[in-house]
Amino acid sequence: MNPVPQISIPLLMRAAAFAAEHHRNQQRKGAGKAPYINHPLQVADLLAEAAGVVDIEVLCAALLHDTVEDTAVEPEDIVREFGPRIAALVAEVTDDKSLPKAERKALQISHAPHLSREAGLLKIADKTCNVRDMTRDPPVGWDQARVVQYLDWAEQVVGGISCDCSDLLQAFSAAIAEGRSSLQGGETE
Repeated sequence: MNPVPQISIPLLMRAAAFAAEHHRNQQRKGAGKAPYINHPLQVADLLAEAAGVVDIEVLCAALLHDTVEDTAVEPEDIVREFGPRIAALVAEVTDDKSLPKAERKALQISHAPHLSREAGLLKIADKTCNVRDMTRDPPVGWDQARVVQYLDWAEQVVGGISCDCSDLLQAFSAAIAEGRSSLQGGETE
C-alpha cells in the first residue's frame, strides 16, 4: 500500500468539513432521513476500499461531488477552495439542475463513456451507494416499479463507463443484485 503524503491529509479533512457544512441541513430521501453527508462519505470510502484510490484529490472530489448540484456552492467556490483538478472532477459528475430530470438522466447515460478514468470511478461509486440506499431505504413515496426503474437506469450509466477496477464493478453488481433480490422478496410478502 502506498503511504499517503501527510501534506494531503489536511486537504481531505477540509473537503470533508466543507461538504458537511454545505449539506448540513439536508437528509437522504428515505424514511430513515439519514444525514445527507453520509452519502459522500460512503462514496469516498468505497473508492478507497474497493477501488484502492489513494489519490487525495479524487477522494476530495468524492466528498464534494454533490455540493454544486445540491447546494448553493458554485463551481468557482470549488476551484478557489480546492483547486482546478478537484473542481474539474466534481464538474464531470455534476448534473445541470436547470435541465428537466429526464434530460439529465439521459445525459448521464450518453456522457458515461466520455468520463475520465477518475470521474468514471467516482460515478460508479456514487451509483453503487445510491443503489444500496435506494433499495434499503427507498425515497418516501417511491413504489417498487420506480425503484426498479432507478436500478435499470443506474445499470445503463455504469455500463457505459470504461473501468479497469473489477472490485468496484463487483461492488456495483452486488448492490444491484441485492436490490433486485430484496425487491423480489417484497413482491412475495
